[in-house]
Amino acid sequence: MSDTPEAIYVGSETGNPDHKLYFDLKWGNRHGLIAGATGTGKTVTLQDLAEGFSNAGVPVFMADVKGDLSGICQPSEMQDFLVKRAEIIGLEDYKPSAFPVCFWDMYGKQGHPVRTTISEIGPILLARMLELNDTQEGVLNIAFRLADEEGMLLLDLKDLRALLISMHERASEISSTYGNVSKQSVGAIQRSLLRLEDQGGDKFFGEPALELKDLMRTDMDGRGYINILAADELMNSPRLYATFLLWLLAELFEELPEAGDSTKPKFVFFFDEAHLLFDDAPKALMEKVEQVVRLIRSKGVGIFFITQNPADVPDNVLGQLGNRIQHALRAFTPKQQKGIKQAAETYRENPKFNVADIITELGVGEALVSTLEGKGSPSIVERVLIRPPTSKLGVASAEAKRMALQADGVGAKYDTTNDRESAYEVLQKRAEKAAEQAEKAQEEAAKAKPAKRKSNRQGVGEAAVKSIVRSMSSSLGRTIAREIIRGVMGGLKR
Repeated sequence: MSDTPEAIYVGSETGNPDHKLYFDLKWGNRHGLIAGATGTGKTVTLQDLAEGFSNAGVPVFMADVKGDLSGICQPSEMQDFLVKRAEIIGLEDYKPSAFPVCFWDMYGKQGHPVRTTISEIGPILLARMLELNDTQEGVLNIAFRLADEEGMLLLDLKDLRALLISMHERASEISSTYGNVSKQSVGAIQRSLLRLEDQGGDKFFGEPALELKDLMRTDMDGRGYINILAADELMNSPRLYATFLLWLLAELFEELPEAGDSTKPKFVFFFDEAHLLFDDAPKALMEKVEQVVRLIRSKGVGIFFITQNPADVPDNVLGQLGNRIQHALRAFTPKQQKGIKQAAETYRENPKFNVADIITELGVGEALVSTLEGKGSPSIVERVLIRPPTSKLGVASAEAKRMALQADGVGAKYDTTNDRESAYEVLQKRAEKAAEQAEKAQEEAAKAKPAKRKSNRQGVGEAAVKSIVRSMSSSLGRTIAREIIRGVMGGLKR
C-alpha cells in the first residue's frame, strides 16, 4: 500500500513487511528532522516525503544542494535495487511517476531567477549576509531609516551603494540627527557589498520579487508543486544560502494568515545543510529563527531540517521537531559517541532494541522513525526500511528540465528583470540638478565681476564644473560625478 489521503507511506519495519509505517499529514506542520551521515539515504527520504506531500496536494520547497533532486520531474527508471526494495517492504503497487516541479536558481542558470528587494530583506538579515559587526549594522539601520524618510526605494545593490555614497558625503548632517555615521563604517559596508557582488549576490536583489503564491500552487490533478532551488553553486556562499532561506521562512510567517488545525499543512519547507543556518549566528538572529520555527506552524507551514547530526541544530529548535527520521551515524571519536548517545535519548524507547546501538548499525536506506500520533505525542521509535521513490533518482535530463521550465507557468513573470526608478535614479537626478545649479552660480558670479581684460582661459572652478556637467552625458560619468559634485559645491559656498 502506498500513500493515503491522510498519510504518507514511509516504509516498513525492517524484517516485518506487514508492519507499515505512515506519517500522518495532520502533523505535517509540527516540523521534523532528517539526520544521518553522508551516504546513508537522507536524500532518498527527502524525495519520498516530497512525493508524499505533493500527492496530498501540499506544495513543497527544497534546496538541491548536491544537484541530484531534479529527477523528481521524471518517472523512476525502476532500477533493480529499487524494485527489490519495493518487494522486500511489500509495496505491491510500486509504479513510476513524475511530479510537477518548478525549478528556481538565484543565478538564473538552472531555473527561474529568485529575487527580492533590499527593502524586503531588511537590515538584520542583510547585515548577516554582509557579515557586519554591531557598529556597521547600526549604520546600515540608519541607511534604511533615511531611505524611508526621504521616500527612496531600495531595490537592488546599486540603490544601496548610491545611498551609502550620499551618506558618506552627508556624514556630519546625518550624524547629528540619527547618531554617528563614520566614514570608516560606510567604507566597510561598501567593501562587504563588493564581496557579495563578487559571489553573485547582486542577482538576488531586484525586481520582479518572488511572490509566495507562486510557490504555493497545485497542478491540474491537484498535486502540489515541488519547488526545487538549485543550490549546488549557491553553497559556495553558505552565508548567502542560509540568509535567503531564513528570509523565505520569515516572509511565509509574515504573509500567511493563521491556519488553525487542519488535515494537512499548507506548505512544507525542507532546509538541507541546516547547520549553515546556525553557524556563527548572532544572538538576535538566533532568536528570530527560534521565533519563526515556533510560530510558523500556526500558519500551516511545516519545516524539515536535514543535517548530518542532530547536534547541528540548537536545543531550542530541536525540541520543536516532533517528526524524526534518523539514518545511521558514525562513531569514530569520543565526541561522535557522545552525540549518538544524546540523539538516542530523544526517542521514545522500543523494547525490541537499544537505540544507541542500532543508530550505528543501520544499513543504507534504513532509519529510525518516530512521528507524532494520537494527540500529538511521539510514537515509539521503529527501525524502518524506507520505501523507494516513484520518481527518478538523480539528475533529470536536460530535455525534461527544459519541458518543466516551459510548463510551470511562471517563466514569463520572472525571467526578465525590471528596473524602475529607485534610490539610484533619485540620487542621480539630485546630482545632475546640483551640477546645473553650480554651473549657473558660476556663470552669475562671472557676470557680476568687472571685466578687466579679455581672456580665452577658463577659471579652475568653471572648468571643473563644466567638466562635471559634460560627464553627465554617460552612465559612467554620472556615477563619477555623483561622488565629487558635492565637494565642488562645498567649495563654491566657501
